[in-house]
Amino acid sequence: QVQLVESGGGLVQDGGSLRLSCAASGRTFSSYVLGWFRQTPGKEREFVAAMAWRGGSPVYADSVKGRFTISRDNAKNTVQLQMNSLKPEDTAVYYCAATLVQNYGFWSRSSSYPYWGQGTQVTVSS
Repeated sequence: QVQLVESGGGLVQDGGSLRLSCAASGRTFSSYVLGWFRQTPGKEREFVAAMAWRGGSPVYADSVKGRFTISRDNAKNTVQLQMNSLKPEDTAVYYCAATLVQNYGFWSRSSSYPYWGQGTQVTVSS
């Protein structure tokens, strides 16, 4: 029902910046929470950031707080993840996800999100 497509991944140097975008189709984002997760092979999926489409304060993982910014574009039904001061440990496949769960205490849980994009690779080298 909901399709999410990430774009913007690539290779950047340590300390560089990258902006990811997630385009949605099938539903509007008005009532949804949009989240970003990342995963490396052999490791669990890790929460990065999330925000409610309606607005309010985003939630960030401690590891990215102050470096990453999540935002939305209402007209284009997209959510962006601006990543600054990238580090090699940020290297991962980044996934966009959507949920109707409104309690921000659950936004960091991957199990809260029934809709997922295909992922986009982000590689940070030194």
